[in-house]
Amino acid sequence: MSFEKGIELYKDGKYEEALETFNYLVSQEGDVPQNFLFRGRVLSRLGKLDQALEDFDRITAMEPYNTDWMSDRAVVLHLLKRNEEALTEFDRAVNLDPGNPYRYSSRAFFKDRIGDLEGSIADYTKAIELDPEDAVSYNNRGLVEDKLGYKQKAQRSFKKADELVGYDPEKTRPKDQPKKKEIKAKKEATPPSRPISQNQEGKLSFGHYMNVLKSVLTDSKSRTEFGAFLKNMFKGSK
Repeated sequence: MSFEKGIELYKDGKYEEALETFNYLVSQEGDVPQNFLFRGRVLSRLGKLDQALEDFDRITAMEPYNTDWMSDRAVVLHLLKRNEEALTEFDRAVNLDPGNPYRYSSRAFFKDRIGDLEGSIADYTKAIELDPEDAVSYNNRGLVEDKLGYKQKAQRSFKKADELVGYDPEKTRPKDQPKKKEIKAKKEATPPSRPISQNQEGKLSFGHYMNVLKSVLTDSKSRTEFGAFLKNMFKGSK
């Protein structure tokens, strides 16, 4: 058994086999952070959140300033409904890496999940300030603005997101389809080319959470293993 084989099994969705591999590596190699990191992620995908948290606790103790691992841990804490602790982890990540827009956009997503909509908008706005080309944060901010009834602000955010990704609804809309302003706002009415699904509700599962959370990532920032984890491992999951 090897680390590379464990990653391959994990990517293929063979989580039980991947868990066997990482259990073996942990037993043979001792305190190697990457083994605990990926075992924690596998355990999370299997719904074994308490065990996953133990692994994330271990690696964050090894490297207390690793902001990507804080993000893993924060997600599991949130799924365990330990939101105050999760917020503490997101806050720590922001404080340690204040120039990284991803830190704000990931915390913004979490704040949206727990109902702090104004706080979510503030964090998305900060992410945009740090990276004005971040179409995803514009789009996600628009979703939150729409929830609060800020219709004009939401439309401006959506329009900017569309401009940044080169999406023109007037060109791609079928001729017999009414204009956007004539369509009632529905979560499922998002144009397919928009970079994030608007369906942020649903079963509280690790896979569903990660599938949506991956949308706060930008291609130009924070391309660590945690980013690859979100972008590639959970594509299409609910």
